[in-house]
Amino acid sequence: MSEPNPAAAADQQRRYRELLDLLPLAITLAGLPQSEGTRYYSEEQIELRANTIRHAFKFARQLAKDYIQR
Repeated sequence: MSEPNPAAAADQQRRYRELLDLLPLAITLAGLPQSEGTRYYSEEQIELRANTIRHAFKFARQLAKDYIQR
């Protein structure tokens, strides 16, 4: 069994922290409506919502990078 790479672990932790920091902005940018408590989404609807959030997250990340580089 090999020892874990500390650099890889630190990079993974940094990326996870970035996800948590940008997720509220990404969800807001996605503009998706909240689910009604009695209504469940189908698998296709969940996949579409996940793709929308994924694209919004990429935009939020770029927005943050652009803002920091000013």
